[in-house]
Amino acid sequence: MGRSWLLGIMTILVALGISGRPALAVDFLQQPPQEIHISLGTSDNQLRFVPDSLSFTAGQRYKLILDNPSPQKHYFTDKDFADAIWTQKVEAGRAEIKGAIHDLELKPAGEAVWLFVPLKPGTYPLRCTIPGHTEAGMVGSLRVTA
Repeated sequence: MGRSWLLGIMTILVALGISGRPALAVDFLQQPPQEIHISLGTSDNQLRFVPDSLSFTAGQRYKLILDNPSPQKHYFTDKDFADAIWTQKVEAGRAEIKGAIHDLELKPAGEAVWLFVPLKPGTYPLRCTIPGHTEAGMVGSLRVTA
């Protein structure tokens, strides 16, 4: 494993106020993720997130399963939320992406899995940045509690 992986773990431990042996980091990543599903759009082409409000707990590992049942592409975007979490990885198709993620674009029938740990409590506005989608109501909120 590379230095960026170790830096990410150390950032999580510092943010959570955890100190001690390096084994804590390994145990932390072994924590089973809590699965949450969200759809970007609907099969009848409604411009909305389902559900449109998600809640996470800082320090808990999550597996966000995103799908796009609509006939058009959509974005799952919130830079502040992305900056307030540590991304372990995003899996999409036959690719695994690691590092900072700010936007996910899902094409029609697309799916992606985002594994992450929230670090900073707050409420973050979710939106689809395709012109007209936010204005049509494709918005939501992402809440991280301590």
